Amino acid sequence: MPQVFKEQIVKFLKHVDYEPMKLAQLARALGVSPDVYPQFKAAFDQLRRAGHVVIGAGNMVTLPSLPSQITGTFRANPKRFGFVTPLEPNRHGDLFIPPGDSAEAMTGDIVLAKVKRKGKRAGQIRYTGQVIEILERAQNKFVGTLRKYTEGWLVQPDGASFFELIAVDDVTAKNAREKDKVVVEILSYPTEKNLARGVIVEVLGKSGRYDTEIEAIIRQYHLPREFDAECLEQARKAAAQFNPEKTTDREDITDKVIITIDPPDAKDFDDAISLEKNSDDNWVLGVHIADVSNFIPQDSSLDKEAQNRGNSAYLPGKTLPMLPEVLSNGICSLQPGQKRFVKSVYLTYDRNGKIVSRRFANSVMYSTQRLTYEQADKTLKGRAKDVKPDVIELLKDMEKLSRAIEKRRTENGMIHLDLPETELVMDESGQVVDAHPADDSYPHTIIEMFMVEANEAVASLMDRLNVNFVRRIHPEPDALNMRNLAKLVRTFGFHMPRTPDRKSIQDLLASVQSSDCALAVNIAVLRSLEKAQYAPLHIGHYALASTHYCHFTSPIRRYADLLVHRLIDCYLQNRVDSAKQISAALGLTEIGKHISFTEQRAEDAEKELTTVLILLMLSKRVGSELDCVVTGLTGFGVFVQSRKFGIEGLIQSADLGPDQWKFNQVAQCVIGQQSGCAVRLGQSLKVRIISVNIPARQLNVAPTEPLTGTISQRHGKRRGKSKKQHQNTKR
Repeated sequence: MPQVFKEQIVKFLKHVDYEPMKLAQLARALGVSPDVYPQFKAAFDQLRRAGHVVIGAGNMVTLPSLPSQITGTFRANPKRFGFVTPLEPNRHGDLFIPPGDSAEAMTGDIVLAKVKRKGKRAGQIRYTGQVIEILERAQNKFVGTLRKYTEGWLVQPDGASFFELIAVDDVTAKNAREKDKVVVEILSYPTEKNLARGVIVEVLGKSGRYDTEIEAIIRQYHLPREFDAECLEQARKAAAQFNPEKTTDREDITDKVIITIDPPDAKDFDDAISLEKNSDDNWVLGVHIADVSNFIPQDSSLDKEAQNRGNSAYLPGKTLPMLPEVLSNGICSLQPGQKRFVKSVYLTYDRNGKIVSRRFANSVMYSTQRLTYEQADKTLKGRAKDVKPDVIELLKDMEKLSRAIEKRRTENGMIHLDLPETELVMDESGQVVDAHPADDSYPHTIIEMFMVEANEAVASLMDRLNVNFVRRIHPEPDALNMRNLAKLVRTFGFHMPRTPDRKSIQDLLASVQSSDCALAVNIAVLRSLEKAQYAPLHIGHYALASTHYCHFTSPIRRYADLLVHRLIDCYLQNRVDSAKQISAALGLTEIGKHISFTEQRAEDAEKELTTVLILLMLSKRVGSELDCVVTGLTGFGVFVQSRKFGIEGLIQSADLGPDQWKFNQVAQCVIGQQSGCAVRLGQSLKVRIISVNIPARQLNVAPTEPLTGTISQRHGKRRGKSKKQHQNTKR
């Protein structure tokens, strides 16, 4: 039973704008195609039998009403109130827990809460809750900074999961000193009158140092570190036995011009490219992927460890690999001048970039040259240095084919979001000294297009063979999210249909290119889309406009790819029945859920460490200016994002200026009640740094100039433009 459909149904019914509808209407609103409707219906029936959804009057689908008690996950707020997210969804949603009623619960705890009815407001019944029992603690160890206060030694926890200080005794037992980053194990949890108490179980080092902060993030996210002896021995044995000269069952493509293009600091090269013309003057693209499955038997110690890790984690300045480095940076890596085993996908294209045929093979290759993205870009612009002539010609041909593929995929509905990444500049000690938008030159798109094509080709083969596998799925966005996106972009002065499709999203993104509001619009579109994940469910990839899709091109760093490689191997050995048996025995749904979790965990860890390192740098620049764009509006202030550093800061309402500022949700702006000045999403703002709170991961900023006048003028222009566009729409 597809868990993905269950999650989509519940998420849609919890939406604040949801109005009860029949099951068929619900399926259409979620973009469920007729061929997967039986699976959708099965998911709904299971939810109904479990009491998670109900069918009311007129056969309308809703969530059940709020019971007298709920079990759920507690989420604390620094102002001492909190919320309980029910494990069993209901129409009311999260339950508000007032200050004093949390019963010592902390963020992430599973709690039992009593529901209290508090009358009505605007025709809606109001509820609050009281935590009456903590059923399960989320964690009992926290990472934080040790500080000396008059009342004793206290630890300030990192991040947003726990806000309270933790009292600790006997800090000398671990030789801890003030401002050290430490791991604390909780002995007693906080009460209304007393702080939590704990014991220091590990000292990570002086807070603020790179090595210390990265160790803190690894502990905080429970990222796996060292491989055990059995895994290391298996990897060393595989490396020692590797002899590409003796292979006889692989296609020999060592005479082809084949290159890799990767970031300058990459060591695990898992994809390489060749491109030739055949006798029909058609392009034959070769995508050659490191054959990791050749070295890691299924159910071996290393296979189980790779599955547990799920993926490599790429933290700033440090990689936590999915496989031991003797494999990931050694015999599996497609290093120049070395024979390597690969799985090859050959895609033949006509002059318009349309696929004519596909072929798959086990090969042995020899990389002609390794290029960085910057080298490839300079070569395409005629500024090549130390690049071989045949590689230069190959790059030019790759660009031609990539642009044809990109055009075709865009015409088919592929959505490309322009969300620039931030690249940190670090000194020898690991401290961040600067940051800037990462390189996004066209060679990145070349490799992206070729990898997407190979992934799609492999998924199409598996579907043609009727072999079940872990797909990379991206569900269609639901109708309510799309309707809200259309409302939001109208506040930017742009028009979208009430229920946008791929084409209208593409048109919107094209229309905002290079404008002040481009970043805010791209973020809004991203938030309106579902998140891609791993699952065996056959629902395609919405953003790529792809019916068949999986991950195949990065088996060194992703377990999903390694699974698919084994199935391809069965196909190449004419053992399709074995591939079906392997898939049936794996429990693909659970594997998909696990590796989706590990992927998100790695992304969150990378994002938080990047934020910490940038905040450490900015803590030494209090008072300096930042060029920002407004990315979020709330009742307590305005969020802005630095164009250079990519970090988000908060302007408290009081710092916007001498006025009473109110958030207008309908107009999507924060308005000064006396001045009439308005702050809108996508608006450019110059701000200065007021303060930096590294433990809370918070940057506090304020406008460098008074908002009165400058913003009201922009507000007036924006309103006039919106009105004009509205009139054009009516015509």
